[in-house]
Amino acid sequence: MKNSFGQSVSVTLFGESHGSAVGAVLDGLAPGIEVDCGFIAAQLTKRRPAGKISTQRVEQDRFEILSGVFNGKTTGTPIAISIPNENVRSGDYSEVSRLARPGHADYTAHLKYHGFEDFRGGGHFSGRLTAALVAAGAIALSALKGKGIYVGTHIKACAGIYDRELSDIEADIAAANALDFAVLDGEIAAAMREEIEKAAADGDSVGGILETAVAGFPPGVGEPFFDSVESVLSHALFSIPAIKGVQFGDGFALSEMRGSEANDAFEMSEGRVITKTNRAGGINGGITNGMPIVFSCAVKPTPSIFKTQKTVDYLKNENAELSLKGRHDPAIIHRARVVVDSLTAIVLCDMLAQRFGTDYLMPGR
Repeated sequence: MKNSFGQSVSVTLFGESHGSAVGAVLDGLAPGIEVDCGFIAAQLTKRRPAGKISTQRVEQDRFEILSGVFNGKTTGTPIAISIPNENVRSGDYSEVSRLARPGHADYTAHLKYHGFEDFRGGGHFSGRLTAALVAAGAIALSALKGKGIYVGTHIKACAGIYDRELSDIEADIAAANALDFAVLDGEIAAAMREEIEKAAADGDSVGGILETAVAGFPPGVGEPFFDSVESVLSHALFSIPAIKGVQFGDGFALSEMRGSEANDAFEMSEGRVITKTNRAGGINGGITNGMPIVFSCAVKPTPSIFKTQKTVDYLKNENAELSLKGRHDPAIIHRARVVVDSLTAIVLCDMLAQRFGTDYLMPGR
């Protein structure tokens, strides 16, 4: 029953969707890193519901840093962050507490925790806990920025509609991070929003693909087998609710190419080694090669929908039907992108600390 991730820099999650609070403990981060509460708040805003394309449960996310920060800087000790739950309606779940919601963890949670689980709003399995990841991740993103490393995610696809391809990585990262709805092409963004609203009007939901890029990450980080960059990032990314697939670079498309097309040719540029293409996503043999790290995540449609669904009553062991009430997202992809950025930053801080030492992320080192 483990809720922590990371070796040198680790994160632990606590709380439930309708409990008093959710939170995170970020441990192992170097001292002296600036903690910008305004930036943490801005990151949490990116995750917060917005308009017709999101749930009507809107939390203020008034976070409190309980430890590990003094005079606006990290101290090197565990950073504990708490975010209260204030806008809960637990009664929405009382009538379905014994019904397995399709696509959710109700049944498997009941099996693992023997009926002692908090079922309200999905309990500890809820996407609500990603708010704590975003708050902790904002500090990790600031640490990376101090080393000239930048992380950004855009909505590559939603409801079958595709954004433009990444071109100038650093510029596209900056552009995506400046957007509330992270689609680089404005006309495509409007079309995606329209499809999400159509799904909501139909009591249904949609999914999509997030594409993440990391610029400025040094070469030589990662291990060849079990702790490869792909292995560790994938392990973390699959912890985010609704992520059902991860690929690096061109991923599955590489299987349809010949080696002459799939290989990234090397060349010298301004005194350093680069590759002419980046189909491998900046990683060779599990180790970063100095090119931008690029990966994509498949986000499933939100499982909470307003259509009647077949299910079971797992206490009575009988078939049942489920008609949900409450406040649910017709899509979560636009809210999930900042969660991907945040968890990616925590993982990369951990890998850098393991490769170069625990003080690597200190300013001026």
